[in-house]
Amino acid sequence: MPKDAAFFEEHGEGVDPSLVAEAAERAAVALVRGARDSADDAVADRVIHLADTEGIEALAELWSHAAADSLAGCLWRLYVLRSWVYADPDTAAREFDAGRQHAEFARVVAGVADPPGPDELRRMVDEVLRGIAVGDFADVLLRAAAFARVVAAGRAALGDPTTEVAQRVGAGDRDGDTVRRMLVLAEQLEAAGHLELQRGLG
Repeated sequence: MPKDAAFFEEHGEGVDPSLVAEAAERAAVALVRGARDSADDAVADRVIHLADTEGIEALAELWSHAAADSLAGCLWRLYVLRSWVYADPDTAAREFDAGRQHAEFARVVAGVADPPGPDELRRMVDEVLRGIAVGDFADVLLRAAAFARVVAAGRAALGDPTTEVAQRVGAGDRDGDTVRRMLVLAEQLEAAGHLELQRGLG
């Protein structure tokens, strides 16, 4: 089994889905809206490293079942992307590099340094998450969407199905089309970004 397939292993659902969903959305609203009201750099650092300190499994229990166009669902997708980049930065860099010439506009929006090595990808994804606390949340979502779109293009160019970030964010079996699911992730984040611009999420 690919290491990222094991990394995104399924977790059981909560006993009371409605209460879990309500609590998850309240936590997401508090994190996104509350963090943006703070000028404290330490708050931004805590937002970036939330998955590290609490564990991706804990965030899965909280947010993984939320709708893609909710704050909770957006946060889950953002933290899954960051966790994947940190778990497998070499593959992330290889796929992003392969997709750059096939998704020029998305590459510019994503804002990854050139050449896009593992360190550059880690810095970029941290910079994106820092925007939850110190930037515009719509920009965060649109940059993450652009990154995912470039990676999807890279996977298509490489014809490489060995990695899968979308296992925890998209429906479908583990043997499905990883390019398609990464593209779905990109489209979900982009749509949520436009909703945030139009009327605000959550």
